[in-house]
Order: sequence, then structure tokens, then C-alpha cells
Amino acid sequence: MLDTLTFLLERLFLLAHIKLSSLVPPLRRERTEPPPPPPLSRRPERDEPQRFQRGDLLEVPRTLFTHFGIYLGDNRVAHLIPDILPALTADRRQIQRMVTNTRLLLGVLSKRASIRVDSVEDFAYGAVILLNAMDRAVPLGPLGAEEVAQRAERLVGSVSYSLLWNNCEHFVTFCRYGSAQSLQTDQFCEWLKSLIRDQRNILLAALLGLLSMLCVGVSPGTAVPTLLVPFTLWMAS
Repeated sequence: MLDTLTFLLERLFLLAHIKLSSLVPPLRRERTEPPPPPPLSRRPERDEPQRFQRGDLLEVPRTLFTHFGIYLGDNRVAHLIPDILPALTADRRQIQRMVTNTRLLLGVLSKRASIRVDSVEDFAYGAVILLNAMDRAVPLGPLGAEEVAQRAERLVGSVSYSLLWNNCEHFVTFCRYGSAQSLQTDQFCEWLKSLIRDQRNILLAALLGLLSMLCVGVSPGTAVPTLLVPFTLWMAS
């Protein structure tokens, strides 16, 4: 009996010790935290107006094309953009509002545009701005910064527009390099020439013409393109 009581007391003390030790938090070693690093000085963003100089060429890559403008200073950019509104009204307040997609599309179709001055933010429309990137692609060196800006300022107003022969790239290259040209147009023309020179496209055009005649029937509307398109491609190749 005494042995049993002694055994139970030992187990009770052991259990109490375990419970007490679980309630007492373990001792933690104090360690000195390293001092926080000094705050880094903020670097200017790529497209902050402060880093642009008067006469700089600003370039904004889009999905299908690249838009260009000339920086005039004071957060202002001169750029050529298709716009139908200058051909419909002389109200400068309406014209100066941001060009909508409808105005732009109608300007392309009617071949009307305007060289206008907008803020850097409206010009970029949230995209990244490249600075003077065309200087590496154009053999001609840039003109003086003030002359570049003055050329752009003198051209502000309504102008004619051509998707290939008078677009925003022609405007900025004339202002900055003294000669209007478009690398995007040159690339498109090279692609078009390679397309015309490919003899397979002649056979494809003839085959599509024959299929249209079989599906729709022989008529001037199907026979003329069937003969004219392959013949034109053949003569141009």
C-alpha cells in the first residue's frame, strides 16, 4: 500500500512539473538588431518632364505603331495626330480637347490631321517614353535644340495627313533632322515588296479568284479581279 501511494505521488509531482514548465515561456536570447539602412534618395522616373530638354524627340511605342513628338519645354509636347475636328470647326477650345478614337479614325479616313501641343501625360497616355531613340537609326545628326523646337512650333495647326507619306514620324524627323522620313513606312514598303515578289502569292490570288467565281458565279465583279490581281502582281514582281 505504501509503495503504491509513493508511486502515485511521484507521478503527480512529475505531471505538475510538466504543466508548470509548459506555462513558463522559454528564455530567449537577446540579440541586437542591425540599424535600419539609410533611406535611398529617390531617382527620377524615365518619363518625368524634368529629364526632357527643349528640342528632344519623344517616342511612345504602341501596339501596332509608334507615336512621336517634339518636347517644347514646360511639360509641353508638339505632335501630329489624325483629327477630323479642325476640318469641321474653328473653335479652338473644342479642338484642344483630347482627341477621341472616333476623331482619330475619321481623321485617317479623311486624311486630315493637326499638329497640336499637349502635356507630356496626354501625349504618352500612360505608355513609356523613349528619349531621342531615333538618333541611333537616322544617319543625319540632329539640329540644334532651339531650332528643332522652333520648327515644331511654326508647324502647329491643321495639316493634311497620309498614313504612309505624312504622319507623325515625318513631322518629328523634319523638325529634328531637317529631312522628313518615316522608318515605319520604309519597313512597311520593304514588307510589301517582299510580298509582291513572292511568286506563291500570285498563284494564291489566282486560286482565290477561281474559287470566288465557282461560289458566286461568273460576273464582271468576280472575273475582273480574278484576272487583274494576279496580272498586277506578276507585272510588279
